[in-house]
Amino acid sequence: MPLFQYKALQADGAITEGQLEAPGRPEAFSQMAGLGLRPVSLSEKAGAAARKAVALPSSLGSISFFKKAHKVSARALEDFTRLLSSLLAAGVPLSRALVILHKESSNPAAHAKWKEIYDLVVDGMSLADAMGKSPDTFPRVYTAMVQAGETGGFLDLVLAQIADFQAREKDLRSKVMAAMLYPCVLLFLALAVLVFLLTFFIPKFQVIFKGLGAALPLPTQIVLAASHVLRSYGLVVLVGVVILGALVRNWFSSEKGRRIWEGLILRSPIVGPLLAQFAMARFSRMLGTLLGAGVPLVQALNVARKSIGNQILVDAVAQAIERVQQGGPLGASLAECKGLFPSSVVEMIAVAEESGRLDQELIRIANVTEGDLDRQLKTAVAFAEPLLLFFIAAFIGTIFISMVLPIFTMQEYIK
Repeated sequence: MPLFQYKALQADGAITEGQLEAPGRPEAFSQMAGLGLRPVSLSEKAGAAARKAVALPSSLGSISFFKKAHKVSARALEDFTRLLSSLLAAGVPLSRALVILHKESSNPAAHAKWKEIYDLVVDGMSLADAMGKSPDTFPRVYTAMVQAGETGGFLDLVLAQIADFQAREKDLRSKVMAAMLYPCVLLFLALAVLVFLLTFFIPKFQVIFKGLGAALPLPTQIVLAASHVLRSYGLVVLVGVVILGALVRNWFSSEKGRRIWEGLILRSPIVGPLLAQFAMARFSRMLGTLLGAGVPLVQALNVARKSIGNQILVDAVAQAIERVQQGGPLGASLAECKGLFPSSVVEMIAVAEESGRLDQELIRIANVTEGDLDRQLKTAVAFAEPLLLFFIAAFIGTIFISMVLPIFTMQEYIK
């Protein structure tokens, strides 16, 4: 039977060390709980290394399976973050809070993931490092904020802020999806009608036009050619579109492709300014929260810039951080990031920095920007809906007009 070396807290708060035999890690934790000990770390003795390969995977086998088979949902992660923040704020120790969360989780993937995090933490790893081993569940900015919270001793505050960020982003995505649902349904129906016209309706006209023996207008020739390609090579075209889409997606996933795509998005007339405002609001709120909790400016800047998302903007802020490290003021340093910080915002940051209320001003800027962003988003979505409907109607109308044009001159063909 494997031998485990443990370090734990006794009921009186004293730290004790010892050894115990157990079939695996869960049984070892159960034995420690039976002895009235609160685990700090638990590791298998080196002499049992031959059995370690059997004992450890047996306790984590289900975790590996669920990690591959399922992914922790955004809702489950938000609930985990908020509940963990509440437990820590109530004075519950971190290890005990993690036990409560993984035991109460009803989702199999989340239950396994929280158990994995607990095992790593009680083995002596920090919470941020434990979360960093699961980048598919915990984004980089998430672990960076947790690390700052652990370092500064305000982990509960940071977790609450992360949960608020997650709730805001989910609300923003739901608003966009709800607003675009109707246009997307119309687009799908338009594509279905288009395929029906090109494959069933237009070929009947093609027989009539062929019998006339006259030259057809150019728009009609283009529509007939598209109908012929779709009917004769539709499957080949579909496979080609899928392959091309996969290649384009892989290219945009690369470092160079992602930077080109992000640059195009930033330069787009409507989406670009909205994206820059959203990034500025996230950056300002996170930086203000960290500074208010006592995190040093440079460390707070390094954490906050990871929340921006767009790598081009992240690089711009990184240059500003270098100037701050060299002794420059924050306002003047951020002034170089013209695509992210307007001159009015830079001026407000500079004044707040001089008056010693930078954290409060950054949070106020984030609140104002988010309110303005919400109004602009509603306007943009309201503008996009009729615009999309116009293009759909114009596309379908073009096909009908192309088919009707020869009919207008059919009398001339007969003569």
